[in-house]
Amino acid sequence: MRFHGTKLAGVWLIELEPRNDARGFFVRTACEQEFLLQGLNTHWPQSNLTRTRDCGAVRGMHWQAEPSPEIKLIRCARGSIWDVLVDVRQGSATFGLWEGFELTSENLRQIYVPAGIAHGFQCLEVNSEVAYQMGATYVPELARGLRFDDPEVGIRWPLPPVQLSERDLQLPRLRELA
Repeated sequence: MRFHGTKLAGVWLIELEPRNDARGFFVRTACEQEFLLQGLNTHWPQSNLTRTRDCGAVRGMHWQAEPSPEIKLIRCARGSIWDVLVDVRQGSATFGLWEGFELTSENLRQIYVPAGIAHGFQCLEVNSEVAYQMGATYVPELARGLRFDDPEVGIRWPLPPVQLSERDLQLPRLRELA
């Protein structure tokens, strides 16, 4: 695994290094020793998988609040997505900034997302699947979110956003978080 820092503190783009042979490849998606060397979480009590049918569909922007914040390890298992992160940590030097990454089943990249970062993605290919590990179990009353189209944040989605959930359409803007 190769770890690359990003403009958001604590967020890592991780390039997986496949071992290829005539059958295909083998790749490690997590390694306790390598994660510890980077100072990253190694405890993943929950794993999730989403399938998004239609191109342009957006899920997000979500995070979980204290006292049980989520750390996430995200990869695209099938198809392709535009994965977006927004720093919502009060007092952070990068509060309100966003960064996007194309994750595909072919490019073998994954994103390590620390606590306090809103996460969402847009489906770029029909029936894309996103697999992610969670550093905490889901606690509904701690679930938080941010509008996908907040003009103060200014996320640039590659496709016109479609098929947002009713919940996601009701999320607050950045200035309402404080």
